[in-house]
Amino acid sequence: MSKNAVISIATVVGAIVVIVAVALLVVRPWESSQPVAGSDVQLVDESTHILDDAGEGAPVVVEFFDYECPSCGQFHPIVEDLRERYEGQVTFAVRYFPLEMHPNAVPAAAAAEAAAQQGEFEAMHSMLFEHQAEWAGTEDAAATFRGYAEQLGLDLAAYDAAVVAEETADRIAHDYEAGIAAGVQSTPTFFVDGEMVELQNYDDVETAIQQALEQ
Repeated sequence: MSKNAVISIATVVGAIVVIVAVALLVVRPWESSQPVAGSDVQLVDESTHILDDAGEGAPVVVEFFDYECPSCGQFHPIVEDLRERYEGQVTFAVRYFPLEMHPNAVPAAAAAEAAAQQGEFEAMHSMLFEHQAEWAGTEDAAATFRGYAEQLGLDLAAYDAAVVAEETADRIAHDYEAGIAAGVQSTPTFFVDGEMVELQNYDDVETAIQQALEQ
């Protein structure tokens, strides 16, 4: 076997080990977590990803989501429509809440967080949801996400380092633990001005927003 072939095999194996390692690193903290009713939690803090900032006093919508969750995928265009129609009136924020039943949810969140470090969170966030059907349930999702990073023009070396960084795992776990403390049990879960929205219909979030605007 040639020296180049040995190096190529080693590179591939190393990449697989890294992907598996980061998945285990991120998933492990919340596998046994249970909702804690009545816990005091900041729904928005300095690390929270803000999609739209309507300024002080505006209603705040916070979504806890899972990139591989079909319902989250269905709500994504609804949220985008709400953002467009309530631009300048409502602040929209999002937080990771990857569910154990979705094996690609953690790698997807890591991809989004890696993109965020290069100022492209929203672009990756949208791409992951818009192309959810391409990667959900697949075994090579991490490679697909790297392809998205390339399409977005990200520095791939920095992206690769961020995806496997302990800080990235901690950042995702931070959001998840905040969700647990707030009583989140499924995705998507929305809060409007600190109140959890009981989802029965697709327009329930807008109803809550309108009520908040009227107060």
